[in-house]
Amino acid sequence: MTDTQLPLEGIRVLDLSTVLAAPVTATFLGDFGAEVVKVEEPGTGDFTRAGLGSEDGRHRSLQWVQEGRNKKSVTIDLRTECGRDLVRQLIPQFDVVVSNYRPPTLEKWGLGPETLQQLNPRAVLVFITGYGLTGPYRDRGAFDRISSAFAGLTYVSGEPDRDPVRSGYSVVDYMSAYLAAFATVTALYHRDHRGGTGQIIDLGLYEAGFRASENALLAYAAAGQIRERLGNKNLGIVPASDFDTADGRRVSLHAGTDPLFRKLAAVLERPDLATDPRFATRTDRVVHQDALYSIITDWVAAQTADQAVKLLNDADIPAAPIMNIADIAADPHYSERGTVVTVDDEQHGVLPMAAPLPRMTGTPGRIRTLGPDLGEHTDAVLTEMLGLSGDDLALLRTDGVI
Repeated sequence: MTDTQLPLEGIRVLDLSTVLAAPVTATFLGDFGAEVVKVEEPGTGDFTRAGLGSEDGRHRSLQWVQEGRNKKSVTIDLRTECGRDLVRQLIPQFDVVVSNYRPPTLEKWGLGPETLQQLNPRAVLVFITGYGLTGPYRDRGAFDRISSAFAGLTYVSGEPDRDPVRSGYSVVDYMSAYLAAFATVTALYHRDHRGGTGQIIDLGLYEAGFRASENALLAYAAAGQIRERLGNKNLGIVPASDFDTADGRRVSLHAGTDPLFRKLAAVLERPDLATDPRFATRTDRVVHQDALYSIITDWVAAQTADQAVKLLNDADIPAAPIMNIADIAADPHYSERGTVVTVDDEQHGVLPMAAPLPRMTGTPGRIRTLGPDLGEHTDAVLTEMLGLSGDDLALLRTDGVI
């Protein structure tokens, strides 16, 4: 790794959150140099510590190794008044505070947005809650699955003749984390380069999923159209779908523009399709898509996945095999580009891991440390930031506060 100074060095982030968008927001900031201090419950720690890899009780979970990277772990019991007072004392030491507790919980604990703003007017306070800090549903809880449903994302996912399905990954959580990290850096820029102050970032978890809904709301408002499930097909873009191959795999292709369709016709060795009145224009192809998809299905079924993907890409038609995680682990593009990097964990050994993203030529992100042990930095942080003595720490431990 390069020794170049990371762009967020000097920024301190207090991570008062768990599961999953809010702590990942802090991870993203840490990847680019922020000093992230994560507050965890004594004895238990973050929810992700109990995942795969931790079954024997001696190892950190594999998810925590990644999402806890570039963080310091401090254990404080927020359910105690003494613990909450420690957090209030810590707030003025930080540039950013990230939380995902529900508004009623924060208010009961005396850690609501207004209180934190009074403690540190220059801080950027990031609240990622299920439904936001305002509105009639503000007190409700949510996770990725619930937010995907509320955002309309689940409704449009799946085959038209089957029930809706949630994405196989927590995409709303990670989309929210990127959106919140972007907002945080924007707020810091405003504070540090535009003469501004701190501010509150209020993000409902569902809002990132809703923002990805393309023109669905506009189409409903203007024409009463409700986006429905289309399976692997695209509304108004044909051909764009997934197809079975001769070797039992599937490939995805997109030739929905007129120039791309002409190229596809050549690959299919059916140049007549480009001038066929059923398929000559985008509108024509949408109307007659069943006939067109039947032709493409037969052609792909005669190829292996590798053959089909090569023929299509050689003709400059976007196509890719549908990859599982084993495919990704073996794919040379992921490793050679650096999307996946290899780390050496003291407990699990050599592991592949998602790299800090996005890639930046001048100030790339860096994995400086992997997910820490629970409470590994409690003494150091409370001593350095709050000036607590060894006796103070011993008493807090005796009382179960840290």
